[in-house]
Amino acid sequence: MHLSYAVPAAVPVPMAVPMAVPTDRPPPWWARLLARVSRTRADDAPGAVRGRHLHAVGTSYASEPPPPTLTELYRARRLDMVRLALFLVDDLHSAEDVVQDAFAAVYRTYGTSLHGLQDPGAYLHTAVVNAARSVLRRRRTARAYTPPHPVAGAPVDEGLLLAEEHRQVLDALAELTRRQREVLVLRYWSELTEAQIAQTLGISRGTVKSTASRALDALEKKLEADR
Repeated sequence: MHLSYAVPAAVPVPMAVPMAVPTDRPPPWWARLLARVSRTRADDAPGAVRGRHLHAVGTSYASEPPPPTLTELYRARRLDMVRLALFLVDDLHSAEDVVQDAFAAVYRTYGTSLHGLQDPGAYLHTAVVNAARSVLRRRRTARAYTPPHPVAGAPVDEGLLLAEEHRQVLDALAELTRRQREVLVLRYWSELTEAQIAQTLGISRGTVKSTASRALDALEKKLEADR
């Protein structure tokens, strides 16, 4: 693993004690679809680590002890982070770049020993979100100065990952605002609590709740219309 190039380090977010937050309504029907996307065989993607058992991402920050080295964190979390990034940037190649940038940011700040990093899982979520935002900003800038052109067909590996139902969810997520997309992906795929999402995105819990409510309504209308 080569992580020598320089990238902006993600800003650590002080972590509070995770707490269970009751949901106002049951998960929508499309949450099952979102979960199926996360179980797609991403190990068929280029550079994926095959045959490794991965822990669930973000279900409880406190329950998972920090990996002792950057290498172990990379092996344990890379695929989960690629899947998370894919929901945010809607492109497998970009998602892999996002995760590479996130791990490079961790390396720049904490080195290979991760000395002083209290919660690698939480820090990594924030680093991935920050890197995804940078990709989206560059993409918007490029589109502003680039005339429309025909889009080539998806490569074979990405086609394996993105079945039709997966594409349906990703297309619907892409129509939400950036914050709405981040909140829904962190809540319904990474299964973070409202408090954890607030810490990851640097917003208040009240903003998380109101954003999630509006995003759910918008996403459900889009997916129902496409059914």
